[in-house]
Amino acid sequence: MPYLGAHLSIAGGYHKALETARRYRMRAVQLFTKNNTQWRAKPITSAELERFRHARHLLRPRWLLAHVSYLINLASPDPQLFRRSVEAFIQEWQRAHTLQLDYLVLHPGAHTGTGELGALNRVADALAEARHRCSECTTQILIENTAGQGTALGWELEQLQWIAHRLGNPPWLGFCLDTCHLFAAGYPLAPRRAWLQTLRRLRQHLRLERIRAWHLNDSARGLGSRIDRHAHIGYGQIGLEGFRLVLRCRAFRHLPMILETPKGDADGTDWDAKNLQTLRRLLR
Repeated sequence: MPYLGAHLSIAGGYHKALETARRYRMRAVQLFTKNNTQWRAKPITSAELERFRHARHLLRPRWLLAHVSYLINLASPDPQLFRRSVEAFIQEWQRAHTLQLDYLVLHPGAHTGTGELGALNRVADALAEARHRCSECTTQILIENTAGQGTALGWELEQLQWIAHRLGNPPWLGFCLDTCHLFAAGYPLAPRRAWLQTLRRLRQHLRLERIRAWHLNDSARGLGSRIDRHAHIGYGQIGLEGFRLVLRCRAFRHLPMILETPKGDADGTDWDAKNLQTLRRLLR
């Protein structure tokens, strides 16, 4: 059975995310290691680390993940932004290691109109440099697929495969798949025959054992739209059958599966609770 969870806020401290996860009976948690909208980050204090460790002891999650800041673009052709992105990524990798997280999720980035091949090379070079400088870090890096909106890389499985192959398919590198992004990029999740075709493509290009986490989000836009708009589970275009097939796939039954759906509405609906309830029902 997969380990369900959500991306949770660290407002008030890292431990707050785990306290929230405990209330929802989550077994997996994703968080940011710093303010997502800023380049700079304050050092993690010993007091913050101790509170986080204590909360982790109480929750006993199976998987802990972080997502890097969306400011980072390792594919950028602008030398200044590329260098700033590399340094920020290294900082986040080190912070994830300090918190003893299992995975750090990264979008490949966007080429901003300068071409895919050069951008893919920049991503691979950045990851190689980061690994050299973070050789002691035990947190693994997961490259996330994208919907392909704008000039974003990673919407084609071949692009993800190319980056990993260029790096020699190292054990510290894997993939995180987002259901909304897969669907928007043109990979159907249902009905079963279509899902099996997608599964064959995942096996061919990424190898199933290198897929180490999932983001579970419905898609507000249609198949192949290449528009990244997350929707609540069962309220988008994917349909409940698509999530049932992903959840029940034997290849992914022990992986973290993380919600990144919108948090709340004006009417006070607790969407994390509602989406988790839907996913647990599909698993039964």
